[in-house]
Amino acid sequence: MNKYEIVIFWSDEDKSFIAEVPELSGCMADGKTHQQALSNAEIIINEWIETARELGREIPRAKGRLLFA
Repeated sequence: MNKYEIVIFWSDEDKSFIAEVPELSGCMADGKTHQQALSNAEIIINEWIETARELGREIPRAKGRLLFA
């Protein structure tokens, strides 16, 4: 289980839910349902981390809940 914050919102343009992971640059997924977007985000988080390790890049520590205005 990942501890990164996942922000899920509906996109009229994409006609799907978008799940963004703000702490992992460019890490996002989509889905036809809220649950599908969340499930896809979990997969993409793991792939993002695996790729970062392979490339020798730093993996940010999960900060928990981020504050938004």
